[in-house]
Amino acid sequence: MRTKTLKKNKINVVTLGCSKNIYDSEVLMGQLKANGKDVVHEAAGGNIIVVNTCGFIDNAKEESVNTILAYADKKQSGEIDQLFVTGCLSERYKPDLEKEIPDVDQYFGTRDLPLLLKALGADYKHELVGERLTTTPRHYAYLKIAEGCDRPCSFCAIPLMRGKHLSKPIEELVTEAKKLAANGTKELILIAQDLTYYGLDLYKERKLADLLRSLSDVEGIEWIRLHYAFPTGFPMDVLEVMKEKKNICNYIDIPLQHIADSVLKSMRRGTTKEKTTKLLQQFKEAVPGMAIRTTLIVGYPGETEEDFETMKEWVREMRFDRLGVFTYSHEENTHAYNLEDDVPEDVKQDRANQIMEVQQSISLELNEEKVGKVFKVLFDRKDGEYFVGRTEFDSPDVDNEVLVDAREHYMPLGSFVNVKITDAGEYDLHGIPTEEECC
Repeated sequence: MRTKTLKKNKINVVTLGCSKNIYDSEVLMGQLKANGKDVVHEAAGGNIIVVNTCGFIDNAKEESVNTILAYADKKQSGEIDQLFVTGCLSERYKPDLEKEIPDVDQYFGTRDLPLLLKALGADYKHELVGERLTTTPRHYAYLKIAEGCDRPCSFCAIPLMRGKHLSKPIEELVTEAKKLAANGTKELILIAQDLTYYGLDLYKERKLADLLRSLSDVEGIEWIRLHYAFPTGFPMDVLEVMKEKKNICNYIDIPLQHIADSVLKSMRRGTTKEKTTKLLQQFKEAVPGMAIRTTLIVGYPGETEEDFETMKEWVREMRFDRLGVFTYSHEENTHAYNLEDDVPEDVKQDRANQIMEVQQSISLELNEEKVGKVFKVLFDRKDGEYFVGRTEFDSPDVDNEVLVDAREHYMPLGSFVNVKITDAGEYDLHGIPTEEECC
């Protein structure tokens, strides 16, 4: 029988999944720190482990379960004393997890922060609005403007895990942004399950444009980036603010999921190919040079070869700046779970590969057009022989990067530098610092 360590407790928070989970972990750690707890993020050591899980699709669920099991083994062997699990997987499958992995001390859902803190010997402090222990590089931070989702998309389990849409008040978000800026944050990355819906619950009208105006006035914030907008009901006044305010990046992440009308209807997306194409054209007309990022799903139930070819040809036509692809994951308790998952896995993967091959050539062509031009670049890190940065058209971890040879040039991390592009690949640009003005 193992004995509990006599060392002082150290809490190690392990985060899996998306940027929204990163944000939640940062809030948790901020609360723990304010309670005088010794807390780290994915660092060596720590006798108390909190795993913040993802339950989005099969691969994410598998990673979460494997991580929990690995720490359960460590608890059995006496390497750690306590193990807590929170986040989306725990919200969705708590009874099953309690039965299958009983070595976990307690499981918590996505909105159980006060209960989790209590289990960790801490009190939830309501006065800590905007206080977080950020895990990203100091110069950029995620800003979650809403929780949950009211959309009825047939394939998506997020409402099961995150609940109904709940916007944060503009004043609260501005306070949070000011605190981040005071700590050196220069780029805010706005996240939510659905930015488009922001404000409807609180103010009875879409308020994303008003929020952007308020955030753009926060001193020290030089870039504001928009992630995860929904195409149906998009508030067009956002484009006017984007054009008007210089510190709002000409960039938007708008997951479109598919384009064949029959699939969109089954997905319950509330739009059509014609409406979606028109919306993207409006984007480009209102904000020339805007970078549009999207995400697509291949292999949805009933997706025919014709449906897939429609999507592939549309990707060729639209020439997205950034694009990602998921293979369909058959999620229980979703509307689409009632349909037959009739596209074989190898066909799903082949279709995903085909879309990415098309996008790869488009990305190379678009990047080659940037050679000889000057861009404002924010440098994130040094990686081997290169300083690595991003333009306003690129979000961290998911988009293209700008590489500057560290053997020849020094780039201060967290700083903006004008860079002239000298060479282009499919996903990366190479350049040199310059005194020239950016385009």
